[in-house]
Amino acid sequence: MKKSTVISKMILMIAIFIGQGAFAQSEMSGVTKMVGGAEMFPTKNIIENAVNSKDHTTLVAAVKAADLVGVLSGDGPFTVFAPTNAAFDALPDGTVETLLKPENIKTLQTILTYHVVAGKWSASAIIGMMVDGKAEIKTVSGGILTAWMKGDAVYVTDENGNSAQVTIADVNQSNGVIHVVDAVLLPGM
Repeated sequence: MKKSTVISKMILMIAIFIGQGAFAQSEMSGVTKMVGGAEMFPTKNIIENAVNSKDHTTLVAAVKAADLVGVLSGDGPFTVFAPTNAAFDALPDGTVETLLKPENIKTLQTILTYHVVAGKWSASAIIGMMVDGKAEIKTVSGGILTAWMKGDAVYVTDENGNSAQVTIADVNQSNGVIHVVDAVLLPGM
């Protein structure tokens, strides 16, 4: 067997081992992923990609209402746990509408920045941080999220004990990475 074939197979085996199932997907910056029916380009920033996802229209509206577009378009890097529209729909009736009101901008900013971590944390990096099956992650808002695994699935739990499953990991952006989650995480208020 050729030396290059052996090396290629070793790299593939290492990639599969690091993969950790569906959570840890490719970290190559040139790889695009589909989110909400739209291709996410690693050459675009978080906002430029998020506005194209039909599954994240509520999140985009909230980011705009919270005046965070400039921040999430900036250099970063940021790791964003991005709740889907369905995640926002699962909140009690009227919650999203109330949060989007101008008088609630500070609360909305706190909730949204609770989904953001400074730095670019890939799936494998988060898994690698786990000690005794868990990793505490400090958010931009100053709160703590706890990452943990159940089988191959990775979850993030907020300070209130509510958990969100990462459904699409490692959506690379020019200024960070997005991990799509199926629930809205709320800081201890």
